[in-house]
Amino acid sequence: MKPIVPATLAIAALLFSGCSASKVINTGGDTKCKDFTSQDEKKQNDEVSKMLKDKSGADPSNIEISATRLSVTTYCQTVGKPDSKISEAPHG
Repeated sequence: MKPIVPATLAIAALLFSGCSASKVINTGGDTKCKDFTSQDEKKQNDEVSKMLKDKSGADPSNIEISATRLSVTTYCQTVGKPDSKISEAPHG
């Protein structure tokens, strides 16, 4: 087997394994509620941090990340739909 075949198979397996983009790539504000609510706290913080940085251009503080994560979580569990983007949640 040529060395490229195992790498190609591994990439194909990743692409077709059912992983959503936000589980592999930090999609920030484009992350959907269904993906956000299934993530652990660290991944949620990463998504929120990217969303806030994309919006303001500056690194957000830890308190801003935590408050926004709580707001997004509440939004996704109440009025947000599974396909709603987390950037649609009310936040500072």
